[in-house]
Amino acid sequence: MTQTAAAPTRRERALARIAEAGSERALETLALGVAAGSFVLAALAALLAFGFTGAPIAGPGSIGQFAAIASAVVAFAAVLGGRYLVHERDALGRLHPLDHLDIIALAIAHAVIALLGWTLMAVILEQAFIGAEVFALPVLILAGATAGVSAYLAFYSATHMDLQLLATVLAVFLVFGVLASMLTASDPNWWKDNLSALGMTTNVSALAFNLTLIVAGFLVTTLARYATRGIPTSNPSGVGRVRTCLVVVGVFLALVGVFPVNLFFALHTGVASGMVVAYGVLVIGLPRWIPGMPRPFVLLGWLFLGVTLVLAVFFLVGYYTLTAVELVAGILVFTWIILFIRNAAALEQDARSA
Repeated sequence: MTQTAAAPTRRERALARIAEAGSERALETLALGVAAGSFVLAALAALLAFGFTGAPIAGPGSIGQFAAIASAVVAFAAVLGGRYLVHERDALGRLHPLDHLDIIALAIAHAVIALLGWTLMAVILEQAFIGAEVFALPVLILAGATAGVSAYLAFYSATHMDLQLLATVLAVFLVFGVLASMLTASDPNWWKDNLSALGMTTNVSALAFNLTLIVAGFLVTTLARYATRGIPTSNPSGVGRVRTCLVVVGVFLALVGVFPVNLFFALHTGVASGMVVAYGVLVIGLPRWIPGMPRPFVLLGWLFLGVTLVLAVFFLVGYYTLTAVELVAGILVFTWIILFIRNAAALEQDARSA
């Protein structure tokens, strides 16, 4: 007597369809569909916004401004859709609160990159075509094309996200966000005080700077949790200590943006200093916590830490401005984090192939 298999439930059928959607061919088809849909929506929105008339290349009311905003919106939506699709396929839909925050932070990062990238492109083109105006039909095509490209790249990034790509997104996001704040700062002499002066005012520049730090902090904590999961080490508590230091760096970076220096001087200074201390502890303790870490990378960490301390001394004696110290130290710290991710991934790969 044979038994018939139970019919699959609605959830099992949905998960099966999601699993099928995980193939590279299906993901590419979805990415193209997202791009096509974004093209149509952005072109229709441009038709409503401009009324089939010409528009300047950059500036208020321009096609550059519209395309940048539309690209940011579709990039945000594409990353949300792509990441939730990946989680449904790989984790059977079980998401923790931190996973939702990670997805939102990643979506914001892609949206900001699209917004600032297309804005910068429009400004450059305006300098190349001085006094030119974009005709009505090209306005619609350009709006749709920029949105379509942004949505495609954002969806592809979201569905193929790994540690190295996440580190790249973090670096590009930080550079774009801070650079945009510098270029739009209402006080042209902000650099005479410190880097945190960019977040002191109440204009859009300060909001962009503080939001950049907050989102970057979330991305660092995401990197910390994922990059340290499979690192092989003979120290049973080593990975946990490395992860803790990286999470502290990320949390304190976010708090630097939450507490502007002009409103919360003590808190702002405390978390900014704590971030540097956490980085120093991590560099010093790394050889003991993860003995297999390549020696050149360990020495590079010591070099970066030494340069940071020398720059701090230069500031104390009045040779360097605090802005210069903060910029160089920030570049060194995040360069080290990106290199750490690459070295950690190499250790994991060697351990799996051994």
